[in-house]
Amino acid sequence: MFADRLESAAASQVAIPPVRDAIGAADVEAAYAVQAELTRRRVARGGRVVGRKVGLTSPAVQAQLGVDQPDFGVLFDDMRVAEGAVVPAGTLLQPKVEAEVAFVLGQDLVGRLDPVKVRGAVAHAVAALEIVDSRIANWDIGIVDTVADNGSSALFVLGGVHRPLDEFEPRDVRMSLAVDDRVASTGSGEDCLGDPLAALLWLAETVQRHGEPLRAGEVVLSGALGPMVAVRPGATVSTEITSLGSVSVEFGKEQHE
Repeated sequence: MFADRLESAAASQVAIPPVRDAIGAADVEAAYAVQAELTRRRVARGGRVVGRKVGLTSPAVQAQLGVDQPDFGVLFDDMRVAEGAVVPAGTLLQPKVEAEVAFVLGQDLVGRLDPVKVRGAVAHAVAALEIVDSRIANWDIGIVDTVADNGSSALFVLGGVHRPLDEFEPRDVRMSLAVDDRVASTGSGEDCLGDPLAALLWLAETVQRHGEPLRAGEVVLSGALGPMVAVRPGATVSTEITSLGSVSVEFGKEQHE
């Protein structure tokens, strides 16, 4: 079973070949069924869902991975890393980092949805780093591979500045991401499906069709504002997003005997 293979890869830290040929390279619904089974298992083991992530929203990231549509994954409580904390070496297989606008919801997003309802449901926004990872060897993924693999998710970091939407427009933000103080990625709110709120609307409609609508209190990572960047052990990654401030995370150094 594909869920077994992905679970084993995560537990053993040994990446597996792509699953798209077996699932069907265009069968996105079958891939979401695999993701749902992995979510069910994680919840059964005590995991708590705290939100969702939108992936593949930036044209640059779509070009990096050779896909042409967004996807989503599930965020669990144990995926959150404190701002400025260290991710221990060996925790992840082949991590990359993206800078994003994260929304914290103050209302459920159910029923008929439109941009006005989506905007009104946001309590505040924060700067975020998403640390993505793939259980598929060498990031050799198509849309089916990443969907089945929970949107290639791993960890996320939220900044400390909480900004309501009446104080700024998410589509107008500018982003700069640095690795060890050297700029490695830049972008803007418009690079996220034209507007991070458009990504939120897409997500709210999509997850509702899948039977799991967005709820008050959940965190939504709305998608990359620019190209994702691979990181090595020992690196420090930080981003500055206008109106939302900065957020950073460190990656532990490998220990050699």
